Amino acid sequence: MRLTIENVGKKYRGGFWGLQEFSLDLGPGILGLLGPNGAGKSTLMRILATITKATEGTVTWNGLNIAHKPNELRAVLGYLPQDFGVYPNLSAQEFLEYMAAIKGLEARAARKRIDELLQSLNLASARKRQLGGYSGGMRQRVGIAQALLNDPQLLIVDEPTVGLDPEERVRFRNLLTDLAGERIVLLSTHIVSDVEATATSIALVNEGHLLLHASPEQLLRQVENKVWEVVVNSNDLPMMRKHYMVSGTLRRSDGVHVRVLAEASPLFGAKPVPPTLEDAYLYNTAPNRSQLGLVHGGQV
Repeated sequence: MRLTIENVGKKYRGGFWGLQEFSLDLGPGILGLLGPNGAGKSTLMRILATITKATEGTVTWNGLNIAHKPNELRAVLGYLPQDFGVYPNLSAQEFLEYMAAIKGLEARAARKRIDELLQSLNLASARKRQLGGYSGGMRQRVGIAQALLNDPQLLIVDEPTVGLDPEERVRFRNLLTDLAGERIVLLSTHIVSDVEATATSIALVNEGHLLLHASPEQLLRQVENKVWEVVVNSNDLPMMRKHYMVSGTLRRSDGVHVRVLAEASPLFGAKPVPPTLEDAYLYNTAPNRSQLGLVHGGQV
């Protein structure tokens, strides 16, 4: 299976481009689509889910243009949008049966699949409760379940862990990893830890453009020897944030341990530390990178 995105752009009213010249070629595995809010991730997801059409460029699923033959993709698509709505007066069981009917699943197979999903998503005990009484995290899990009903070959999940508590987030990450196998999974998020735990490759997106597409290991190598730790007192922290690219702080008894992104040692006593994906993400998306002597590598 193959999903190919070629020079896709989306122009909105007023001349604003949500996406521009966006290209990716994807096979089975989990792609972490990572970028700040407003970067264009949801626009891309809606195009891939055949909800909206691109202004320019093409998207093909196994060689077929989805703008011309959307049903070929829709039959094997699972989609969880960022703003997922439910019918508050239906129970989880009733809602999933309704969604299964819309997707064309046979009733007996649908009931078996719903049982499996409710168990794996820890919703079995609440299956007969009305969705209007669910917490935000529980409704999100119902959304994940409906996206998985037809055992999709292409699974698109947009900010899926928003509203989930830490335990639910870990459970979802494990489920996503188990699902990867012989399917394409697109995980769109601004939460770096979700991508770090699941993705086989990462696409960094900002201001509607694809900055780069690489493996997690390649991204980490990009910021090797560019991450430093320095200990300062609390009064010096505002100065550090003003003059350096700070990716994290940790308060200890000896002062504030500050992680700094810089091409060379930023201060006397700074120690090099191993990079994280959070560092790589900031390195590529921070607007003030050029002011701090950091050179964007462009290619990984």
